[in-house]
Amino acid sequence: MITVDFIDDENHTSAGQQEEIRKLLSFAYSHLKQEEDAEVSISFVDEAEIKEINSNYRGKDQVTDVISFALEDEVDNLIHEDALRTLGDIIVCTERAEEQAEEYGHSYRRELLFLSLHGFLHLLGYDHMEDDDEREMNALQNEILDAFGVSREV
Repeated sequence: MITVDFIDDENHTSAGQQEEIRKLLSFAYSHLKQEEDAEVSISFVDEAEIKEINSNYRGKDQVTDVISFALEDEVDNLIHEDALRTLGDIIVCTERAEEQAEEYGHSYRRELLFLSLHGFLHLLGYDHMEDDDEREMNALQNEILDAFGVSREV
């Protein structure tokens, strides 16, 4: 089971959108045959905030759509034997999601779900730095979104 904590101080998303993201990540976690209980947090921010985060933590002074901070790479999650596996944090820029949805010709819903899943896969160790890894991650994203019922037209 995956527990998703949402941080949305500026109300960039609705309770319904957050619930659908929670369901998608839960579906993806099961689809990937992950069995250990875990938690993840997702924050929704505007362009100014994600630009600041991108600059401070990645040295890139520009707006981006999603950033993931995987905790498993950096810390030993075993606080005590009953502690949940803490995957990390996902930060989604909802303004970029809206722009990209229009640019790519699909719904904001689809883009928000895609970005949340994309960040989630990064937390699970998937990457797209090399061509083979990018193909694998893209195929997996499409497979999960299709199986969840989210197409590019939706």
